[in-house]
Amino acid sequence: MKNQYTAERNVQIVISLMKQYGIRKVIASPGTTNYTLVASLQQDPFFQMYSSAEERSAAYMACGLAVESGEPVAITCTGATASRNYMPGLTEAYYRKIPVLAITSLQNTSKISNNIPQVIDRSSIPNDIANFSVLLRSINTKEDELSCQLLANRAMSSLFRRGGGPVHINLETTYSPDFSVEELPQVRKIQRVCSGDEFPELPSGRIAVVVGAHKKWSPRLLKAVDAFCDSHDAVVFSEHTGNYCGKYRFFYTLYQSQSFLDKIPVDLTVHIGDVSGEYAMFGIKAPKTWRVNPDGEMRDTFGNLDKVFEMEEAEFFERYAGAPSERAGSTLKLYTEMSRRLYAAVPELPFSNLWMASVMAGKIPEGSVLHLAILNSLRSWNFFDTHPSVRCYSNTGGFGIDGCMSSLVGASLADANRLYFCVIGDLAFFYDMNALGNRSLGKNVRILLVNNGKGAEFRLFSHPANRFGDNADKFIAAGGHYAGKSPTLVKNYAQDLGFEYLCASNKEEFLQNCDRFLTPEITDRPMLFEAFVDAEAESEALKAITSITLSAKKEFYKTIRGAIPQEGINLIKKILK
Repeated sequence: MKNQYTAERNVQIVISLMKQYGIRKVIASPGTTNYTLVASLQQDPFFQMYSSAEERSAAYMACGLAVESGEPVAITCTGATASRNYMPGLTEAYYRKIPVLAITSLQNTSKISNNIPQVIDRSSIPNDIANFSVLLRSINTKEDELSCQLLANRAMSSLFRRGGGPVHINLETTYSPDFSVEELPQVRKIQRVCSGDEFPELPSGRIAVVVGAHKKWSPRLLKAVDAFCDSHDAVVFSEHTGNYCGKYRFFYTLYQSQSFLDKIPVDLTVHIGDVSGEYAMFGIKAPKTWRVNPDGEMRDTFGNLDKVFEMEEAEFFERYAGAPSERAGSTLKLYTEMSRRLYAAVPELPFSNLWMASVMAGKIPEGSVLHLAILNSLRSWNFFDTHPSVRCYSNTGGFGIDGCMSSLVGASLADANRLYFCVIGDLAFFYDMNALGNRSLGKNVRILLVNNGKGAEFRLFSHPANRFGDNADKFIAAGGHYAGKSPTLVKNYAQDLGFEYLCASNKEEFLQNCDRFLTPEITDRPMLFEAFVDAEAESEALKAITSITLSAKKEFYKTIRGAIPQEGINLIKKILK
């Protein structure tokens, strides 16, 4: 019989990945909600189909078949209480680590709790019947399809992970009568690689190591990453919270934020670290991403996840490092020369968080720690690099407005002899201002408060709420709270708490106080530097720095000739066309 599959896209994805994961043995129980799956499976000769009229027996049959054959086994049933009868067998599979894939079909979840026949709630399952449980909804958009692919990969890979065990998929159906599909879609299988596995061959081409927010680097990891870059002419894309300080560091925000610029192509990104607040990172494009993290989770940050390496980062880079390449550093030169040209073309910025970052970033005392509030402060300071010895953190995990200064105060308690800086906007400051009254707060704390009297994020030219103009201030940008830009509110509060208070309302005043704020010695009091700016200036500064026009191209090519290979110059010419 000619292969003909259901038109239900989520079912097609499940079948395609079952074939790629080698799940060919299927025990089907009768039913209607699972008929599109079963009818599709039985017409594909890849699958070995068995029937069981009773679901409790089917689950136990799967246990015996999986153990004896050494292969994973899928079981499929309809909705209602049929799925409940899988529980005894799945409990057995859980404690014996037997790879049984239980696919329970269901109607649209909107019908749950509405007295619809044969619709029960399986959103929560007992802890000990599956290693992983997921709902695969019907697909209506491209985003639905990408989500379904990722979730199905997470589920099926869990059959074999950490000793293996049962997995549960809730598969939504529309009861489609259309079985005209002759070929399954090309679904991306995401491979998980663990320490004891055979490592895949590293793809050829240009490699970028992309670092998300990262804890302090160990000497071993730093050495391993630099050795990897030596071997493969790779470059490390980093921003402040990445905390990478090796010789292949490319501080990428300015380059990556230019909308006019066609970026230098990358063939593979190796993603390490956790949640980054640098949105320019999402513009880094490559055909494939390899994620390296001890958690081993499939986190598809760039939408092109190909492999996940469940191991310590140092182990991965040490495994792939080899003899230094003759081309080592040539890719880095491509990026740094382009970046150097961009920095030279940065226009004069208005008095803003961005301008302050341009003035202060390179002067933060060596060995200091910098905490940046989310969004505008983090984004602004990511345009300008600090000394490699300066570590930086931001609350990008939960990514909320709260807690930046509390995190700073907590960090500062760890080392009274080290300076701890914070850059924060006014809404985040007032949200967390109680932290400044903590009696343990030391002299090593310095806070730069950028006060624009509102959530300037919502008034940026690039933000969708800016279309409402001043009306956005009322409820979206929360303007007018905390006495507006009062010249005394924060001053009195800070001074009463024992802070040395500095302030500025323009560039001249800021520069007059800047050196004092950045003095490398720990002073007799903590400091708070309040800078009063306008939200309009913040928007103008961001627009200016993300739309730099490189002019005088011939002069540019003359300055880089000899610094990088001719092929690199040809590539830059192509990008600048």
